[in-house]
This record gives sequence, C-alpha cells and structure tokens, in this order.
Amino acid sequence: MTALTEPARLKENANLRPVPWRRMAWVTWRQHRIALAGVAAFLGALAVYVWIAGLQLHHAHAAATACHPASPACADLITNFNNMNNFLVGGYVLQAVPALIGAFAGAPLLARELEIGTFRYAWTQGFGRWRWTLAKLVPLAVVVAAAAAAISVLFSWYYQPYFATGNQALSLSEAPPLAAGLFGLRGVAFAAWTLAAFAIGALAGMLIRRVVPAIVATLAAYTGLALVAGNFLRQHYLTPPLTSNPNVPGSALVLSQWWTHGGRFAFAGQPPNDLLMRLCPNAPAGVLGKPLHQTFFQCLAQHGYRTWTSYQPASRFWPFQWIEGGWLLALSVLLIAVTVWLVRRRVA
Repeated sequence: MTALTEPARLKENANLRPVPWRRMAWVTWRQHRIALAGVAAFLGALAVYVWIAGLQLHHAHAAATACHPASPACADLITNFNNMNNFLVGGYVLQAVPALIGAFAGAPLLARELEIGTFRYAWTQGFGRWRWTLAKLVPLAVVVAAAAAAISVLFSWYYQPYFATGNQALSLSEAPPLAAGLFGLRGVAFAAWTLAAFAIGALAGMLIRRVVPAIVATLAAYTGLALVAGNFLRQHYLTPPLTSNPNVPGSALVLSQWWTHGGRFAFAGQPPNDLLMRLCPNAPAGVLGKPLHQTFFQCLAQHGYRTWTSYQPASRFWPFQWIEGGWLLALSVLLIAVTVWLVRRRVA
C-alpha cells in the first residue's frame, strides 16, 4: 500500500479539469429551484389577475367609446370605465414587483451561503470562486429578466385603453405614457428595472452577508434609485420642449409651468385665486365658484399674461425606454462585476 507524496498530490490536483459550466448550471438549478418556483408563482398569479382585470377594462372601454356622448346611458358607461381598477391605474403597486424580486430572489442568493458558511465547501469541489459566483448570478439574472419582459407585454396590453384617443370624455389624459407610475411598467424598462433590482440584491447580500439585512438594504436601495430616476433623471433624458401655447397635449408629461407679464416672471404653476377673481370676475364658474380651467387662460392672456410650459411629448416614449433600459443594463452589469470581484478579493 502506497501513498502519494505532497508534490505528487499537488501535481495530480493541478491536472484536474475544472467542473464544466453545464454541471454548474445544474447545481444552480438544484439549489435555487424553490426560489425560481416562487418567482414564477408570484408573477403567474399577478399575470392572471391583470389579465382578468384587463379583459373587464377593455370591454368597458369599448362600450364607452362606442356609445353616443349625449346619451345618459353613455355617462354611466364612461363613469364605469373611469372608476375601474383604480388599484392598478396608478401603477405604483406594480412598481414594487421588481423590488420584491430583487429582495427575495437576489439578496439571499449569496448571502444565505455566506451566512451559514457552505460556500467554503462549494469552493473545494472544483468550481472556484468566480465561476461559482457567475454560475449563480448570470443564469438567474437572465431568467428573471426574461420573465419580467414577458409580463411587461401584459402590462402594456392592460394600459392600452388609457392611452387611446377615441373619446375625450374618458379620463385618458390622466395616464400619460411618460408618467412616473406607468413608464417603468412597459417596454424594456420593466425588465431592466427587474434586472437592476436583482443585481442590487446580489451585491447587498455579498456586502452584508446576512439574509434579512440584505433584503432590507435591497428594498431601500431600489426605492431610492427608482425615486431618483422617476422624479429627476427621466425628465432630462432629452431636452424638454418649451412652448407658450396653452393647449399642451394631454398625453404629454408637463415638467413645469410659469407665467410672465410684460416680459417678466409673474408666478409659477396655477394662477392665484385672488388674481383670477380680480381679473376674471365674469368668467364661467366651476363647482367652487372659481373660473373654469378652459377660460382663465384666455382671460389672463387678455390682461397681458403669458403662460410657458416645459414638457416631454408622448412621442419620446420609446427613445426614453431605450435610454433608461440602456443605463439600467449597464448598471446591472457593473453591479454583478463588482459582486464577482468582491467574492474573489474579500471573502474569507
């Protein structure tokens, strides 16, 4: 009976071939199939709900647009359409979907093994640190991004009636395509946001190495990024047009509005009530006795006031989609690269 000497052992280990990528993908599937099944069940249940609600919404929209506007029955149909599915119309509830996927699928991905210490065993099986990390991150990132891209098609179909232009009596202007609550749910943006949330979760898990704190950090980081993008970055993807025409399209995203008098700045936003009552006392009154929105622009123009509006037209929807999707994809690749680098350099 003989035993290998230490140099012989080292030589034998050096000649061992690394574990193939296909076997690493199989291990990733075996380890995370429950998480993937959870994501599939969550998105599937959401898709069924949106599909049922969308069928009802499309039927109500078709009935309202086909009806004669002077009929009392049409008023009921229009009211029924405008009051449907307020839970989803704003889109803010659906905005939480990428954050939940990032928190509960991305954050535990590395944090769980780092927390319980099983990563040390994995590194002795011929995987290696960076191969182990890539085998976990890349396939799952592709899967969640593809699933998000599929469900974003359903979201786009659901919101179609709110972007139609067939009946101005409907509250279609309340849902401009570039609105903060809706823009990220359609096109390529939803998949890009989901991928970014997943990458944020993976990096948070690597940095914190604890599952629950990593989930909280992922939710906080994603929320902050979404607020910054929706309220600041997206408005400046392209230079907004400036117009003095008060008839800005209802589908446009109005960024700011101000008034000038005699070539000088007068006030921003809506005209003060005392100014309207002083200059336009005979204008048609609304419910609260104030001049109607359709008439005070003309009245103030007769007294030398001029309105200026900065806005983003709805025609820029797809350019904005590709811009936002592009920088989110770049951010996701960067976060994943940083995660792999940290695994190679800092895990002990």
